Amino acid sequence: MKTIKFNNTNTHFSKALKEKINHYFKSNNLQKTGESKILWKAIILFAVFLTTYLILLVVQPHWAISVVLCLLLGVNFAAIGFNIMHDAGHDTFSKNKKLNTALSYSLNLMGAIIFFWKQKHNIAHHTFTNIEGEDHDIDVKFMRLHAEQEVKKHHKYQPYYFLALYSVSYLAWIFYQDYEKYFRSAMGKNNQLFHFPLREKVIFWITKAVHATVFIVIPILAVGWVSWLVGLLIAGLACGLCLAVVFQLAHVVSETNFSVVDDERRVEDEWMIHQLNSTANFATKNKFLTWILGGLNYQVEHHLFPKISHIHYPKINSIVKQTCKEFNITYIEFNTFGKAFQSHVNVIQKMAIN
Repeated sequence: MKTIKFNNTNTHFSKALKEKINHYFKSNNLQKTGESKILWKAIILFAVFLTTYLILLVVQPHWAISVVLCLLLGVNFAAIGFNIMHDAGHDTFSKNKKLNTALSYSLNLMGAIIFFWKQKHNIAHHTFTNIEGEDHDIDVKFMRLHAEQEVKKHHKYQPYYFLALYSVSYLAWIFYQDYEKYFRSAMGKNNQLFHFPLREKVIFWITKAVHATVFIVIPILAVGWVSWLVGLLIAGLACGLCLAVVFQLAHVVSETNFSVVDDERRVEDEWMIHQLNSTANFATKNKFLTWILGGLNYQVEHHLFPKISHIHYPKINSIVKQTCKEFNITYIEFNTFGKAFQSHVNVIQKMAIN
């Protein structure tokens, strides 16, 4: 099958925007990576994880406090993914490539596989955003997210079950979907096989063994299997909901497009304009959300410049907006989290009946 091609005949916008962004970093003598600012955030998030984990297993507080701590642990898992693994996986955490590689394995600490994530996210999602059959992140089981996807009977109920489905996504990821990818050596049923080195296969099984030891065996020995299961479900559901909602608000809202590929597997727009049409920002003035989400509420800037650390997104946001205005290109942004969430719900409802 031919590789999808974007329109490269008129790239004036892309050239202008890249030039402005490069000038910003050069004139301010800035590195595009995160360095010390993001390192301190990583220390805080890892410290919260370790402290919460030890309190739950060693102190074993009252059940009500334990529920809150399990919720915190789940949100902390997501925050580690958003802030540490995500930047490191894009090689934007640090100039030090070895440090990026090491910290990208924080995903493996949470039971997932960084090798699979880079195949699915860095290559497929970032290159072919919102293109059916190429972007695996919009291929959500039991959900219909855009008009090109087949309508099934159960889709009419998706406005009622989508949050529950999002909540189980993390647990399904680490306990089922990773094994699907391992034994298929493919991202999905209809995708080409990828090269799966022996080294990565060994890392896969080490990861699953370590995760099982830290999050299953030790907790069961410490608090018993009932308390462990309840705690695992609370933390896992909280993490899954955070991860899924943040992604969906960035790409599956009423204002974003799902591109159609012609018979020659070509996309009408140039790549950067395609990213602008398929990606949205939300709540960029909310400093807490920006901190905890690793700047992923600035999803537009991230998709245009995935090799720039999230700590720079608030500054380059105005440059991107101004350039879009100059070229009369739509820039999608919601002022609040609530408005973005409502737009996503509108898509869920529309796709359930059409």
